[in-house]
Amino acid sequence: PQFRHKSDNQVNSRHSQVLINGILQKEEWMNVRVGDIIKLENNQFVAADLLLLSSSEPHGLCYIETAELDGETNMKVRQAIPVTSELTDTNNLAHFDGEVICEPPNNKLDKFGGTLYWKDNKYSLSNQNMLLRGCVLRNTEWCFGLVIFAGPDTKLMQNSGRTKFKRTSIDRLMNTLVLWIFGFLVCMGVILAIGNSIWEYEVGVCFQIYLPWDKVVDNAFLSGFLAFWSYIIILNTVVPISLYV
Repeated sequence: PQFRHKSDNQVNSRHSQVLINGILQKEEWMNVRVGDIIKLENNQFVAADLLLLSSSEPHGLCYIETAELDGETNMKVRQAIPVTSELTDTNNLAHFDGEVICEPPNNKLDKFGGTLYWKDNKYSLSNQNMLLRGCVLRNTEWCFGLVIFAGPDTKLMQNSGRTKFKRTSIDRLMNTLVLWIFGFLVCMGVILAIGNSIWEYEVGVCFQIYLPWDKVVDNAFLSGFLAFWSYIIILNTVVPISLYV
């Protein structure tokens, strides 16, 4: 945990250029908020999940490396929507007042759905317009992006939780069979306990003429209840617990 805490501090202490009041200022990653506009330069890590607004390349294109996300080292292309690709200077970006409505935070790295509302128009957004946290900007001098998700809401952090345990089809079949066997054991215990109570109070009393014994309990229901657990203990070997040990 100590090394993890130190690693988190190193990541949170990285700096990004954030557009504040029309001026680019250095901010630590931990201070980046949703709605901020960030400038990235070549070979820089992406600080948050960004909507690509514009870049130094024609048609708002940029190239990213996603090795930290999916292990792939080949370049991927992302493109800004045409209406924002012309916002290449800080003065225009400072007056950008578009609103993005999108899906809630999730761990799907290859999917994104949302809509940009700007200047009385709406524009559809997809994964091709997104720069995800953990990516590295490559072969692109600079680009600007709008923070959509930050901190624990980013797709990278959504994927860093506890790994889901995967069960094979044999495991699932075995679990189902064990449940059926356990149900069979309970049914047998109930049937035998009822039969034991009936026999004891209708037939067993006849044996007391020549083989007397003291009754443990006088209540038939309680006698059956105790007999049920006795049969469960006797028949417990039908459940194949050894398969799990």
